[in-house]
Amino acid sequence: MAIAKAAAIYTRISQDDAGLGLGVQRQESACRELAAKRGWEVAEVYQDNDLSAYKGSRRPEYERMLADLTSGDRDAVIVYHVDRLTRRPMELERFMDLCDEARIANIATVTGDLDLSNHDGRFMARLLGSIASKESAQKSDRVKAAARQRAEAGRVAGGGLRPFGFEPDRRTIRESEAEIIRQLVPRYIAGESLSSLATWLQEEDIPTVTGGQWRTPTVRALLQNPRYAGYRTYHGEVIAKAEWPAIITEEQHRQALAAFERRKATGRRTPRRYLLSGLLRCGKCQAKLFSQPQIDANHTRRRYSCRKGPDHDGCGSTHITAELIEEWMTEAVLYRLDSPAMADALAGRAAEDERLSRVTDELATAKAQLIELSDLWRARRISTAEWMAQRDPIESAIKNLERQVSMLTGTTVLDGYVGNASALRSAWEGLNLSRQAAIIAAVLDYAEVGPGKPGARQLDPARITPIWRL
Repeated sequence: MAIAKAAAIYTRISQDDAGLGLGVQRQESACRELAAKRGWEVAEVYQDNDLSAYKGSRRPEYERMLADLTSGDRDAVIVYHVDRLTRRPMELERFMDLCDEARIANIATVTGDLDLSNHDGRFMARLLGSIASKESAQKSDRVKAAARQRAEAGRVAGGGLRPFGFEPDRRTIRESEAEIIRQLVPRYIAGESLSSLATWLQEEDIPTVTGGQWRTPTVRALLQNPRYAGYRTYHGEVIAKAEWPAIITEEQHRQALAAFERRKATGRRTPRRYLLSGLLRCGKCQAKLFSQPQIDANHTRRRYSCRKGPDHDGCGSTHITAELIEEWMTEAVLYRLDSPAMADALAGRAAEDERLSRVTDELATAKAQLIELSDLWRARRISTAEWMAQRDPIESAIKNLERQVSMLTGTTVLDGYVGNASALRSAWEGLNLSRQAAIIAAVLDYAEVGPGKPGARQLDPARITPIWRL
């Protein structure tokens, strides 16, 4: 071999948990000793620390070395072992092709020289590369198996940011944040929007784990995360009860997921400018009243209208000013919260809650059966035909149970206000529109609005007939 005048040393280690780079330092030291024995001059050390060559992760220093080899700035390569260059046979072939084009035959390893200028040397390089690839695949399988075993035991997964609501050990509850979660989940179940909840978190100056502001995707991820109900997941699949304590109940978690599915199916958004959207009907034809601005010469007024036309089934004869009915309906709801009828209604709600508990248990059992069935199919203990034959009735049952959960979702948004409407009245103006709408919808099923007198500037209460949910 010729004497190298500008050799490149390449060092790499896949995982550096301590972050000290000791592995690559040891490689560099051994490579420098070999260069001294060969009489080669080392021009530069290219170091990729904590990067895998098996997973195909981008290695900036490796790419820079290849560029320097191509340009002729380097005339040799020294590595500790061929698996430091790559653990992928295809990548090894590209490296050898590049060396051919750059006329580089000086490739040295601490564990044994590689002469890529002849067939025997290339055969040995390919053999070593294949062995390294096989070892990496086996290691990957072992790591995956160990990770799944930890998940099935309900143990904590390490690494990454701590979850909101938990301390850095990912097991101990941080009570100040857990209380926030216990408020968010019932409010979303009751009908409040993700945007409204994110706004509330920002207004309360509650930071995320990273110290940033809340956004709707962040709130969505939190509300859908099984961790808070004490579940352990693996690749997005719930597979075990967790070793850490739950912050919310399993029932609340299922209710939140059902609320997401219900909104996805209906496409309905929480009202923004109109408090009673979807809650008013025409007293004459029973069609829904739609929010509709009334444009006058000097200004625009909000109102609810019964619409008539190709896209609407209404009679078109009922209209009411939004501000008037929203104020009246708000006072009616506040009065309702303090009435004896509310206590009677909640007694009936308690019976529905018991039914909801039974339905959610049945739903959990059905989903577990579906997971068990899939595991049997993956293990080839049942055929695809058998899997499909048993899967369809289970999926049908799951859909039916999810519809029941959606219908029976509780109204915990009223907690603390039943029999104490004065507290809600004093706080009402400080609530955003989304939360106000959720509270009203928890109490009111809908209200019928009868025809009004032309030119009337005040609301006639006789026009309104509330149909109470509670």
